[in-house]
Amino acid sequence: MSDRRDDSDLAFKALADPTRRALLDCLNARDGQTLGRLAEHFQMSRQAVSQHLDVLEGANLVVTVRRGREKVHFLNAVPLQEIYDRWIRKFERSRLKAMSDLKRRLEGTHDG
Repeated sequence: MSDRRDDSDLAFKALADPTRRALLDCLNARDGQTLGRLAEHFQMSRQAVSQHLDVLEGANLVVTVRRGREKVHFLNAVPLQEIYDRWIRKFERSRLKAMSDLKRRLEGTHDG
């Protein structure tokens, strides 16, 4: 259990930074990009982008494949799905039920 908590802690930490979220957005829009291609989207050095990618890779949100001398970065959505399943889905259900209950009350339709 602690390994799973550590994995989600790393993912949450990685997602806390807006630059890293933007990098994930870039990879979601076009998967399989090199550091140079990704760095074109940001006003920072390639080294700074590389450091952000290292954090994302450490959180298993990005995986890399070597192609010759280049590393190609790919989005790994599995940890995001695990966060959704563990943290978001359960809150979403109760919120949707509350909205449905409110809708029925406002429309005057009651069960029973």
